[in-house]
Amino acid sequence: MPIVALSPMIQHWLGLREALAFPRSDYLLFALSSVVFFYGGWPFLSGLVAELRDRRPGMMTLISLAISVAYVYSSAVTFGLAGEMFFWELATLIDVMLLGHWIEMRSVLGASGALEALVRLLPATAHRLKPDGGTEEVPISALTAGDKVLVKPGEKVPIDGVILSGHSSFNESMLTGESRPVEKGEGQEAVGGAINGAGAVTLEVRKTGDQTYLAQVIEMVREAQATRSRTQDLANRAASWLTWIAIGVGFSTLAIWLLIGGSFAFALERMVTVMVIACPHALGLAVPLVVAVSTKLTAQNGLLIRDRAAFERARDLNAVIFDKTGTLTEGRFGVSDVVGRGGVKEAEVLAWAAALETQSQHPIAQGIVRAAAERGIAPKRVDRFQSLTGRGAEAVVEGRDVKVVSPGYLREQGLDPDGDGIRRLAEQGKTVVHVLLDDKPIGAIALADVIRPESYEAVRRLKAMGIRSMMLTGDAKAVARTVAGELGLDDYFAEVLPDQKAAKIREVKARGLSVAMIGDGVNDAPALVESDLGIAIGAGTDVAIEAADVVLVRSNPLDVFAILALSRATYNKMVQNLLWATGYNAFAIPLAAGAAYNWGILLSPALGAAFMSLSTVIVAVNAQLLERARSLVARPQQRPIQQNSGAERAAT
Repeated sequence: MPIVALSPMIQHWLGLREALAFPRSDYLLFALSSVVFFYGGWPFLSGLVAELRDRRPGMMTLISLAISVAYVYSSAVTFGLAGEMFFWELATLIDVMLLGHWIEMRSVLGASGALEALVRLLPATAHRLKPDGGTEEVPISALTAGDKVLVKPGEKVPIDGVILSGHSSFNESMLTGESRPVEKGEGQEAVGGAINGAGAVTLEVRKTGDQTYLAQVIEMVREAQATRSRTQDLANRAASWLTWIAIGVGFSTLAIWLLIGGSFAFALERMVTVMVIACPHALGLAVPLVVAVSTKLTAQNGLLIRDRAAFERARDLNAVIFDKTGTLTEGRFGVSDVVGRGGVKEAEVLAWAAALETQSQHPIAQGIVRAAAERGIAPKRVDRFQSLTGRGAEAVVEGRDVKVVSPGYLREQGLDPDGDGIRRLAEQGKTVVHVLLDDKPIGAIALADVIRPESYEAVRRLKAMGIRSMMLTGDAKAVARTVAGELGLDDYFAEVLPDQKAAKIREVKARGLSVAMIGDGVNDAPALVESDLGIAIGAGTDVAIEAADVVLVRSNPLDVFAILALSRATYNKMVQNLLWATGYNAFAIPLAAGAAYNWGILLSPALGAAFMSLSTVIVAVNAQLLERARSLVARPQQRPIQQNSGAERAAT
């Protein structure tokens, strides 16, 4: 601000020359400007050296050229050369360029947190068993192969190991993509990071360090980040061309005016005017200002952009691959079908089952209880509840013996688990439990991972845009086939192991498709990084969010369309700004060089600076017009969701 206030040109424009001028103020102006040039301009001057060393002049070269010409010429004027000082141009150019680069870098940093988020999935300590049968709490790093670890109900498994004793269900959805809790007992392997269910188990540590499952996922994320390709920034390419134009025209102007008899002061003034006109104020802000506006617009609507380059590439997407669990589906069990047997009504089957399951915290039990509540079924009195390990549960409900059991239990009792069309439900990959009243089968309940209502509309809109929609899941083929068929997906990949997901993304890209990946789990992180655009569901794990380019805070698949539409609008604004920031030079630089001198048209350095400032204002205003794209992120109104209505559950 002192430099601007002390500049004679600014004082003249504002009519404050007499009020602000004082003896030797030009020397104070020179001193202050020298500090700005050597300190504030150092990042650009050092960047100039790096670009020239690589023989690839770009934005840093152009900025350094502009500030150096302004500083050297203005310093010469301070100490006696006839002309006008442009220290204000020097200071404002450096300030604006530093601001532009700061805005730009904030929009592209962030992927490095993915690895730390992966590590945070594991608990810090474990309960190690001592020889005397007691336990001691030790850091995970202290565990070695052969150690025995106790995992209590509800705790995270601290490290990969084999179950020595105990039986429990494990929620591995954030690790493998499997939506159903996995029942495991003695001799089976538990994976570090999985959440233990209702039973306590004792593990023997088999893998440590980089041998563990989670460590291998970490390494895949690291490799994918290291091999991610980066497209060259449009502004850098424009700056490279403008650099050569400014250098060529500037020195040609000086030489031509000297050759045709012009004075050195006049020729130098023409050269300085060319350099001032070529100052990249507008070019330096052309992209960062648009990024700032689009970032604000998306953040206000729950769409967080982490990688600008990937976000810009989203305009070219022609395939979207969804993770299933937690993305297309809600990641929780819901009742999809109720089948009565022997003339028993569906509501009665659900009522008996829900009464028993109110005493259990198992995910299947919670799904049944929730379904009964949604249908207004009143609870019944329960007595003597007990768990049938690995097979179900039983209790006395209003004096009747009620069991909710697996198909395996019916086979053990010599009963048919597949009657009355129940086999069809199992073939669809749904989890089927049977309800017995006084040891007589009265019906079955099928549960499945609940499909998000918004997923139907999301897939429909993708197809309308000519974009193929696919699904990637660790679930069984029957489950994937059912979900894909109900949603109308173009393709799906089932039973995909976590270390294979990134390979599947590469496989789809090999078809010539530009791919976006949408997921929420640890197992999705390498695929998110491998894709052209990684989109994380905000309700998912930290690692998925950290590895993604875009985060959907509301966990709404419909927001994928908002991202695609806004990406195109943002890119168009960037191109418009870059065209203006460079295109006006085609008109202004020849005038600055004196091409219209014979017609009495000659741009002074002051007028050249005014042209430069005007171009900056135009670029800033055009970036703000992106606010009109707010309608792109508006969400449609949704109809009430009906139970078991298939594709009719789509939001419209």
